Amino acid sequence: MFFELSIGMIRGLGTVVVFVAFVGLTLWVFNSKRNPQFAEARLLPFADEPQPDITHDRATRSTRP
Repeated sequence: MFFELSIGMIRGLGTVVVFVAFVGLTLWVFNSKRNPQFAEARLLPFADEPQPDITHDRATRSTRP
């Protein structure tokens, strides 16, 4: 069985491969089992920020003008 791969067939197969990858990635991202991992990953940009110094007493400061 011999068939010729035309440019249209190659493009069609490429479209199918990309569509399957898109559906698979979408299902992976919106899977509820991954919520704890993604919640932790959301905080990674803030992981290297220094913690604020809370040793001073805020009760003595007034916010009124």
